Amino acid sequence: MKLPIYLDYHSTTPVDPEVFKTMAPYFTEVFGNAASRNHEYGWTAEAAVEHARLQVAQLIGATDKEIIFTSGATESNNLALLGVAEMYAEKGNHIITSPIEHKAILDTCAHLERKGYEITYLEVDQYGMVSPESVRDAITDKTILVSIMMANNEIGTINPMAEIGKVCKEKGVLFHTDAVQGVGKIEVDVQKMGIDLLSLTAHKIYGPKGVGALYVRRKNPRVRVSAMVHGGGHERGMRSGTLNVPGIVGLGKAAEMARKNLNTDIPRIKALRDRLWDGIRSQLDEVYLNGHPTERLPINLNVSFAYVEGESLMMGMKELAVSSGSACTSASLEPSYVLKAIGVGEDLAHTSIRYSLGKFTTEEEVDYAIEKTVSTVRKLRDLSPLYEMAKEGIDLKTVAWTGH
Repeated sequence: MKLPIYLDYHSTTPVDPEVFKTMAPYFTEVFGNAASRNHEYGWTAEAAVEHARLQVAQLIGATDKEIIFTSGATESNNLALLGVAEMYAEKGNHIITSPIEHKAILDTCAHLERKGYEITYLEVDQYGMVSPESVRDAITDKTILVSIMMANNEIGTINPMAEIGKVCKEKGVLFHTDAVQGVGKIEVDVQKMGIDLLSLTAHKIYGPKGVGALYVRRKNPRVRVSAMVHGGGHERGMRSGTLNVPGIVGLGKAAEMARKNLNTDIPRIKALRDRLWDGIRSQLDEVYLNGHPTERLPINLNVSFAYVEGESLMMGMKELAVSSGSACTSASLEPSYVLKAIGVGEDLAHTSIRYSLGKFTTEEEVDYAIEKTVSTVRKLRDLSPLYEMAKEGIDLKTVAWTGH
């Protein structure tokens, strides 16, 4: 067993050796530009890209012509929101989203607000779920897009996609989802879920970093998106730039493997996740699960440990690569905006740890993580007068603290 143990699969995954092997020739031997239509080097590269397009499409129930390659999900999210906002500006200027989306959505929405667009941030319930009814109630005749994440990157809650999709269809409004955390972990079907645009990335499904895709529906309705990057008209005019052929090949292979292994890898990872949670809560009191108890990603465990300071906990478990808050915002010491939005108090929000497991996680690693977590929490609680007082039955809310 190698230390530190990697339990941060939500932030990124190692490239699968099989994916790496498939990509290798495209760096040195098959190095053509996929846009070079005059010779075999270009044709071979183009054929590899088109094969990958099909592999990605099959993972989400789409057709190959509906897949646009990008540099990753942040770009896909930007292209979906900004591209739709510009293309459908004459129809309306209202977009609906949620307050617990990834920053790639929230920051893009903030940018659109500055440009005069109206954004509605729907409230989520205590599990971080968006209700289809709240979507229906928020739609106006100016609404052009609903963008709701498939599954949350911090607390793992899965949204009712098909129901939200149905509401959007009835109202004639486009439906986008940031599906980065859902793809490869749960069954995704853009037809059954009524999704019009979907963002995904390679590095969350054991592919390389720096490559992703945006699904853009071609019929019922045909969705049109204004380009954000201009020059050359690549990717059906939606995203110019020389294609990252090795990366795209890697994404394709990763997508194919995710589809094939969904029914074998995922139940095993879920069992390990449950083992981790059972191990922690059977040995510690005052631990709280964040997110939905059942409608949650099989790889996710987000726990608040009362009477323990989050940073000290992280420092005490250096042998575990886990996260507090999400990787993209962990530079700030503010408690997670996701936990705040679902009503977790500031004291508990500061003590939350996100464990995320993957296909290379072993039982031995999980047992080590349980042991390390339990011993660290106990050690920190031994030093905590608050824990001692709470154990003695003192209601801490009634204590009048005096300052020095």
